[in-house]
Amino acid sequence: MLLSFSSNTKKHKSPFAEGAKARIRKRTILILKSYKRFYNYFLSKDKALTRRLVPIIGFVPANINLFKLAFSHRSNDQEGKLPSALRNNERLEYLGDAILGTIVAEYLFKKYPHAQEGFLTKMRSKIVKRTTLNEIGEKMGLDLLLSEYNQTRLSRSMLGNAVEALVGAVYLEKGYAATRHYVIKHILKRFLDIHSLEKYDDNYKSQLLEWCQKNGKSVEFKLLAKYKLHKRDRFKIAVLINGEKKAVADDFNKKSAEQLAAEKTLKKLGITAHKPEKN
Repeated sequence: MLLSFSSNTKKHKSPFAEGAKARIRKRTILILKSYKRFYNYFLSKDKALTRRLVPIIGFVPANINLFKLAFSHRSNDQEGKLPSALRNNERLEYLGDAILGTIVAEYLFKKYPHAQEGFLTKMRSKIVKRTTLNEIGEKMGLDLLLSEYNQTRLSRSMLGNAVEALVGAVYLEKGYAATRHYVIKHILKRFLDIHSLEKYDDNYKSQLLEWCQKNGKSVEFKLLAKYKLHKRDRFKIAVLINGEKKAVADDFNKKSAEQLAAEKTLKKLGITAHKPEKN
């Protein structure tokens, strides 16, 4: 009688072999990135941009195209093979906005261990709001990079957008831990006076509404016009107190236009909040 034995035993891969393969893959990726960084800094057609980025981000980028995209505004879109969403910095801006908000929230949580939630929320809002990021972008010199990679006329809001897009690019290149270090060391501690922000009330619309309520006056923020400028929507807002026009302001964002108009009105009334000094 012939006996046949069929083995159903599966071959198990050695954990040691798998670990070795993972280490080899990781080492290969590191070598490729090192080569790309060397190429970008010394040989690439974008070496001038690479060298200008180093003082801003603190390292030589491996994916230079990612950082070029961070400075490309949608108004500069040209027909091409890639979808429109991949030809401007809006996706990076979206990602950077989320990453920046998380890092700032964590930073404030640790910096003020005894602060109430309301204080932390207001402080985060002051730091990540558009006007603050615009000032940071200007101090970083991003206006020069934006003017080089865009054919449209630059607006203040493009600076803040570029800051967020840059944070998004750093995150994709280096990961969360390195991005957190970058934001805290190269942005928050370098370009912000946190202690001045503690006492600074930058919500002009809220201040105006409160003043009018205390003084028994009506206030209205009226949209006078919405028009196109450099292919972008722009809003003209007027502030009316007891039906009388006090100030008018324009901006590419309706809320920003309201804040600007409210600030002008507060100046006329002599009750403007003190702004923190710029570094």
